[in-house]
Amino acid sequence: MYVLAIDTALAACSAAVLDTETDSIVSGDSLLMERGHAEALIPLVEQVMAAAGLDFEHLSRIAVTIGPGSFTGLRVGLSAARGFGLTANRPVVGVTTLAALAAPYLAHDDAVPVVSAIDARHGHVFLQMFGVGARTLIAPRVTSVREAARSVAIGAVRLVGSGAQLVADAWPPSEKEPLSVDDTPAPDVAWVARLGAVADPDAAEPRPLYLRAPDAKPQDKARVARR
Repeated sequence: MYVLAIDTALAACSAAVLDTETDSIVSGDSLLMERGHAEALIPLVEQVMAAAGLDFEHLSRIAVTIGPGSFTGLRVGLSAARGFGLTANRPVVGVTTLAALAAPYLAHDDAVPVVSAIDARHGHVFLQMFGVGARTLIAPRVTSVREAARSVAIGAVRLVGSGAQLVADAWPPSEKEPLSVDDTPAPDVAWVARLGAVADPDAAEPRPLYLRAPDAKPQDKARVARR
């Protein structure tokens, strides 16, 4: 079973093909970028599929990150994944960026809680906390950096994501410091593929996970009056 994974939600444009029988990445590549995902994604997927020696008909499903992340990046990845799925008649499943960031740490040792924190700008982070068995301790939310630090400082924890250092810097001085701080800007697409491979297509729909409204809002004074 082969799974194509796509991630354009954050500061990377990534694609990979996972062979689930061997749990190995057949081919994959990731380009760090803040903008330009729309232009880079299709050539990247074509490159990865060619390197794997596969056509889309060989895939069992397609996995794509659904956020939280960049509004533009999410639309790029979701549109492409849905298009590939429709063309090849394959299911498309959604994987959150918060889960994908935490996955490698939880797979290695889930005895220590993992906090995924993504920089949401303006002193806020997108946050989720996972415990034993990848159980959610704090559900996905957007919160201030200071409040995030207070809510997750419950003992030994590991922080990961572009907002990890922000949370670490706001850590309550009376609490035990995080065991590790990994400020990686985007999830490893291999883990997007692995999570996508075991996801329930009926539950993991490829719909964007928006935790807050977009920054750009229409201005009332700029509206044209209806006639």
